[in-house]
Amino acid sequence: MKGYQSLDEQVITGFERIAAQYPDKTAIVFLGTKFSYSELRELIYRFATALHELGVKDNDRVVLYLPNCPQWIAAYLGTQKIGAVPVPVSPIYTPYEIKYMINNSRAETIICQDTNFGYVKEVIPDTSLKTIIVTNLADLLPWYRRMVGKMFDRIPHGVVTRSKGVYWFKDLIDKYPRTPPRVDINPREHLAYILYTGGTTGLPKGVPGTHSGMISYILDLYDAIEGSVSEGDDVFVLVTPLFHIMGKGTFIGIALSLGNPTIVMPQPVVDAILETIQRYKATLFLGVPTLYRLILECDRLAFYDLSSLKYCWSGGDVLPAEVFDRFEKLTKIQIRQVYGSTETGHLTFGTTNKKITATSLGKPFPSRKVRVVNPDTLEQVERGQVGELIVSSPFLLPYLNNPEETSRSFVEIDGMKWYRVGDYVKMDEDGELYFVDRTADVIKYKGYRVSASEIEAVLQDHPAVIGACVVGVPDPKVGERIKAIVVLKEDTRGVGAHELTAFCRERLAPYKVPHYIEFRDMLPKSKVGKLLRRELRAEERRKFEKKHN
Repeated sequence: MKGYQSLDEQVITGFERIAAQYPDKTAIVFLGTKFSYSELRELIYRFATALHELGVKDNDRVVLYLPNCPQWIAAYLGTQKIGAVPVPVSPIYTPYEIKYMINNSRAETIICQDTNFGYVKEVIPDTSLKTIIVTNLADLLPWYRRMVGKMFDRIPHGVVTRSKGVYWFKDLIDKYPRTPPRVDINPREHLAYILYTGGTTGLPKGVPGTHSGMISYILDLYDAIEGSVSEGDDVFVLVTPLFHIMGKGTFIGIALSLGNPTIVMPQPVVDAILETIQRYKATLFLGVPTLYRLILECDRLAFYDLSSLKYCWSGGDVLPAEVFDRFEKLTKIQIRQVYGSTETGHLTFGTTNKKITATSLGKPFPSRKVRVVNPDTLEQVERGQVGELIVSSPFLLPYLNNPEETSRSFVEIDGMKWYRVGDYVKMDEDGELYFVDRTADVIKYKGYRVSASEIEAVLQDHPAVIGACVVGVPDPKVGERIKAIVVLKEDTRGVGAHELTAFCRERLAPYKVPHYIEFRDMLPKSKVGKLLRRELRAEERRKFEKKHN
């Protein structure tokens, strides 16, 4: 039995349908504690009732400033249950970042972990916040687990100041019954969430999504995994953050709304992930490319049994061919791509019926229309040709209170609104998409379009390299020169720029070989693990402007 049956449902409906069918079946496992579907439903309903009693109304915004945990799930679905709109944000955002998002979304309520209560308290005077709900990661664990965690200092705690408008999550769910008010909404128009993604102007963009918009790609996902992912017999390990469209959509789509138990992990710790896969005989796993590389580099990898895995997916960044190949050799599993964007939702979910490569994205979901176009003219290119990907669907919405970014990212063609994804792809004769590069990450050198990710993949093939980022350095004579920022493995000796340049020359056309190589201890990453090439490119532009001014 699948959770969703039509577009005219709320997001919580899929969970409620499965909970009614399998009330005693395990829905999630968190830090060793199991929550059945009926227990999770009661938690969600109690929180929804509490929000209502605290004055949260239809279409009010509630910020979720939490890591992956049962409280996040209760807050997300409980907020939607009463017609309010959850606004999930990264738990490691700074006060500067959350202040902007609170004000941009006009949220008056926030639920946060006690360890980041100080950040919330700091921004209260400059925001619209009226209600703060605080929780600790261990709040919903049995007393004996909390006691052990406290004894061995395994669970972080923060200092919380008791004052007007501050409530504890645990107190609220203990106080209020599981009888939330009935709220009737139009799923095709009512917002189900607001997510934030990076903006070209330096400020995050608020991306709203409706209930029907989210369910549309989950219904497509059901078809994509037909015959591969079961309804109730698979075990999913969730380490990808739920505040990201990829983690949230995949969790609800392949696990929560299909009755597949999920092991919810608050942080991506490699040994803990491997132990979890082994202990629970997990069959489904989702991670970003960086996480797969860390798994492959783990010295203790051989001590874990990963044979239970059936399907693994990657998303959020370019999957290096070297990582794809090594993981397949290790597990006999080909990593499949979860591809899409915050604006469009999931667009593809890999291919499960044929042999793939690291760049295979699969066929676009039927609910989304795609075109591969010339980025300058927006005219469609021929099959097999590289172009920029644009996507249209009935569920595209403008950015929240941000007309400048909306006009920059959305275009109208043939009377339809299209979103410019910002990636170069190509489509084969069967309609399958293949990733080539991100538009912003193409380096223009002497008239050539050089793929930054291609050079990075070559550098990462070197046995001494653990990470690489390639950017264009302004040069009036040739457009841009190619610079590689490289991170070497610990205890590496004797590897320098000369050796890496020679290594690249053996594997790349002459115009693709880096002109400069710089070594660093780490590379800048976003909150969800994406490589921040733009940040490094901006740094190089500033150096150039300072030198020539």
